[in-house]
Amino acid sequence: MLDFIVPNQSLFVSFIVHRELDIVLCLTVIPKVLAIFWFGLRSISFSACFLQMFIMNSFLAMESCTFMVMAYDRYVAICHPLRYPSIITDQFVVKASVFIVVRNALLLSPVPILSARLRYCGKNVIENCICANLSVSRLSCDNFTLNRIYQFVAGWTLLGSDFILIFLSYTFILRAVLRFKAEGAAVKALSTCGSHFILILFFSTILLVVVLTNVSRKRVPMDILILLNVLHHLIPPALNPIVYAFRTKELKQGFHKLLQRGF
Repeated sequence: MLDFIVPNQSLFVSFIVHRELDIVLCLTVIPKVLAIFWFGLRSISFSACFLQMFIMNSFLAMESCTFMVMAYDRYVAICHPLRYPSIITDQFVVKASVFIVVRNALLLSPVPILSARLRYCGKNVIENCICANLSVSRLSCDNFTLNRIYQFVAGWTLLGSDFILIFLSYTFILRAVLRFKAEGAAVKALSTCGSHFILILFFSTILLVVVLTNVSRKRVPMDILILLNVLHHLIPPALNPIVYAFRTKELKQGFHKLLQRGF
């Protein structure tokens, strides 16, 4: 428990972007979690708690938006390959990066602000090891319905719009691939989307589990919810480099050699 003190143009670019997002999220959450478990340092200041809340909300949404931009990149590469160099330019990458940062920072900044404006006059122990919005808001003596509604609407609007665009992109990609007549063309085209699709699956599955368990929090033990919250910040960053690495021929060969030696 945490004591709350009141007062992708290319595969390489995609990998770099995800690494940066994963590093920020891990550095925001994991050091404090380790300090709690290793040294019993459960206290966190008022400002640090809401800063952590802002970074978590914003960067999770940024990761979702990055998946959406990557889906558009794959759509252009497969459905309009001749126009790819003229559409996915350096200027496009810069504009997409600015859009990702500004959109999520502006729309999600009210979440910690609304929580910070609440009056906390009761217990100061969060039922979590992370400063999640609802875990903190439940400690207040005020009505936090507005806070809850805003997070729900903003979160699902951002994530929902991203996943709808991802779904549409892959629908067009699948339609285009099924029209390929050259032998092996469909497999080669789909292989370029393999890493992206696996990462989306990791992200959406873990996020869905966390949401469902929080909705049914009365039926799920709190320890399970805390574990899922921590794993949500650990599993994707740990698996993302492995998924990207297996797109590299040399690493594939090295892995096969390692398995052959082992067996």
